[in-house]
Amino acid sequence: MDVILNLCDERFFTPYVYPSTWPEDDFSRQLISLFVILTIAGYILYFATASASFFFVYDHDLMKHPKFLKNQIRREIGHSCKSIPIMSAMSALTFIFEVRGHAKLYDRPEESMFGIWSIPLYFLTFLFFTDMNVYFAHRLLHHRLLYKRLHKSHHMLVVPTPFASHAFNPIDAFFQGVPYHVYVFLFPLHKLTYLACFMFINMWSVSIHDGVFRVPNFMKPFVLGSAHHNDHHTFYYCNHGQFFTLWDRIGGTYKYPSAFEGKGVFDDLKKAKGKGAKAAAEKGAEALGRVLRQRTVS
Repeated sequence: MDVILNLCDERFFTPYVYPSTWPEDDFSRQLISLFVILTIAGYILYFATASASFFFVYDHDLMKHPKFLKNQIRREIGHSCKSIPIMSAMSALTFIFEVRGHAKLYDRPEESMFGIWSIPLYFLTFLFFTDMNVYFAHRLLHHRLLYKRLHKSHHMLVVPTPFASHAFNPIDAFFQGVPYHVYVFLFPLHKLTYLACFMFINMWSVSIHDGVFRVPNFMKPFVLGSAHHNDHHTFYYCNHGQFFTLWDRIGGTYKYPSAFEGKGVFDDLKKAKGKGAKAAAEKGAEALGRVLRQRTVS
């Protein structure tokens, strides 16, 4: 994050915002700047990725599902917009220590013992480390003492849209995000890779709410996608992981997606349409019968 902060200081904050007497490395100035950067970036990433997914990927037929709430998209966006600044404030409190050099981030691949190969290697270790810890954090949020206070608002969205990706209680969201921050204080990671990881997490969070259940067959056993996460919204007790199914399998909370068994939300819609068509046909036949009986009598 220091790369972004330094760039913003050079191009904007120092020449146009802060007085020249306020040094760039001052703790309080850096904290304020991080909050502003994270809030603006949070809104941009949220609206850019969620809007693109909603208009070009998401199947709008899902909005006809009986469990799709009234004004749901407005509620998802409103909830997200209220949460993003609070999440940014809490995240700034962790990023400040990374910016001030307390993390194990490095500038050049040559500084790592694995050279250029450290970038994909540490990216994968980041995913596995955070997936494990998010799993346990997520399960804890389903404990009866925490669920109603922190996590229930997100589960009100039984048939979510991409705009639900940030519709969390901010404490809930930050708690699940702690592993992303902790990783760089325990393990080395390239600075730009770290930024790319956060962008990837944002896009992944959108993708698991996009209602697209079609994935390559070889990925179904181990990648936790939209179909798995949709069952989590529906049944609550299963599929708590973020990227992979590993910890759900170990923890006994894995559920094979209903969508892969022909029992998902799209199948609910098909059944509803079938029942509606059958009811309409029966109603039409009854009306036709009344007309024919009247003609017979007359």
